[in-house]
Amino acid sequence: MIDAATRTKADTTAVDESDLAFATVSDLGALLRARVVSPVELTRFFLGRLDTIARPLNAVVTITEDVALREAALAEVEIIRGVDRGPLHGIPYGAKDIIATAGISTTWGARPFAGQVPGRDASVVRRLRDAGAILAAKVATVEIAGGMGYDNPDACFTGPTGNPWDPGTWAGGSSSGPAAVVAAGALPFAIGSDTSGSIVLPAAWTGTAGLRATYGRVSRHGVMTLCWTLDRLGPLCRTAHDCGLVLEAIAGPDPDDPAVLPGPYRYRRGAPRREGFRIGVVTGAAEGAEPEIAANFARSVAQLRDLGTVCEVTLPDLPYAEVQEIISAAEAYAAFDDFMARGGTAELTAAMAKTHRLAGALLPAHDYIRAQRIRRHIAAAFDELAREFDAIVAPTIGTTAGSRYADFEYMLPGAFPRPLNYAGVLTGSPTISVPNGLGRGGLPTSIAFAGARFAENAILDAASALQERSPGGAGGLRPPVGGGKQGGGS
Repeated sequence: MIDAATRTKADTTAVDESDLAFATVSDLGALLRARVVSPVELTRFFLGRLDTIARPLNAVVTITEDVALREAALAEVEIIRGVDRGPLHGIPYGAKDIIATAGISTTWGARPFAGQVPGRDASVVRRLRDAGAILAAKVATVEIAGGMGYDNPDACFTGPTGNPWDPGTWAGGSSSGPAAVVAAGALPFAIGSDTSGSIVLPAAWTGTAGLRATYGRVSRHGVMTLCWTLDRLGPLCRTAHDCGLVLEAIAGPDPDDPAVLPGPYRYRRGAPRREGFRIGVVTGAAEGAEPEIAANFARSVAQLRDLGTVCEVTLPDLPYAEVQEIISAAEAYAAFDDFMARGGTAELTAAMAKTHRLAGALLPAHDYIRAQRIRRHIAAAFDELAREFDAIVAPTIGTTAGSRYADFEYMLPGAFPRPLNYAGVLTGSPTISVPNGLGRGGLPTSIAFAGARFAENAILDAASALQERSPGGAGGLRPPVGGGKQGGGS
């Protein structure tokens, strides 16, 4: 536990504290290089916000103060000497607590694993350190990244993560901590993971930008395995542009992960496109959604028409959700068979987790193989469709955030991730969710941009162009919790 009384307060007199907290990665980098604020000052500032704002939301597992201040001091010396490691140099961040950090507990959000202390950093942590980013916290996750099943946000030994837009509502799962700390202005960015929507859903409910990149872009070495053929890492940030900056830093080959793509990824950060987009709108995408979500989506589509050409598309009629569930059930059981064989699920918080994944033990091998064969058909069909467009769009999810304390009965059918999400999950293609306004109770609404495999730059450009025209502007939305102004911008 950090003693906030002994922490030196950052000298932020040159910048309004609210503006500093909700600044983009790009803006913070400019302040650091102009010596308006130093890496140590910036790190102390965000350490304080993690303790006083994010911790009461149950968004924080461990504040890594010693590591953060050591890395910040190094970044400060380097910047003074003219060393520039790139746009993340001197920027604090958080890592979902399924990502290994040497000498720091990595709990997987679950009491049975709370004592784990890895001896080696995950590859993504090493890459961020090489980029000059500063590890400030391990942030909350639903236990075992939701892999054992749950029907209530309390499925985490640190408690349900509150949403900065209304702490009585949930930040979403399973990357609840990464989304909440960024939304609250407690960190500029965080790294989450996604197996079936666990980056894009929390991003949607907290009004942040969340990117699930092409499968294989980012090494998963040192990260808890849930589903070998579905798991992905990605950034949660204030803007789509920031997501591109972070992805460039964490992507690339890794000899420790044979599933990683061989080539590097370069974000087109010099001159992102702002017009001439080809956008496909999923037919009936907003059906069953809350009225405000449907209205904000319609406004976004109208804005996209001003940025290029828009036409309706119909997703191939294939069993997306069913295939994803079979693959998840089989692979999660295989990943945790020893844990389940010894009855470890009885120690988990979620009542559903006691038996949910045991069905994986009875799943016939031919069902898993058939699901993977159907998945190849889904991938081919979706990729063929997606390559006709810069992005295919739909509301990220059909409801705004629900209760932090209730079972998921509040999730109407329209609330669950739509086929566009599952198509992206199964094909391994990229998807980004960005906020596009406010809905019921002043809670954020969002729109998802999905693309063909390897088309991150196209969807990032389109999402950035729309975000500049959406409420909050290019700097993103600011929630009431954390000192932002409701619906405020940059």
